[in-house]
Amino acid sequence: MRRKTELTLLQGTLDLLVLKALEVGAQHGYGVARWVRERTSGAIEIEDGALYTSLHRLERRGWVDSEWGVSENNRRAKYYELTRSGRRRLAAEVTAWTRYAEAVFSVVGSNEAAS
Repeated sequence: MRRKTELTLLQGTLDLLVLKALEVGAQHGYGVARWVRERTSGAIEIEDGALYTSLHRLERRGWVDSEWGVSENNRRAKYYELTRSGRRRLAAEVTAWTRYAEAVFSVVGSNEAAS
């Protein structure tokens, strides 16, 4: 059951969040999910299935590379990192989402009544 403070991700948002989480460096899936949860003060929780579907999709598109390593808990984990192409894609996505968010906020943040 969803907590009232959690937000439902809009379609297309998950890949952007994953790319942004990987901007700081290679992380395993749990690290990506934790980064998003912490950055959103727990408002966005990424389910494992959706996260790994996104990571694999990004890898197929050449925006993310992966490599097996050992986690901080001394367990085998797959680490993901942005490719050069992934960094370009992230920049384009941030620009597009910023324009979109500003446009939506100009409507919902307005005190003007509809005509």
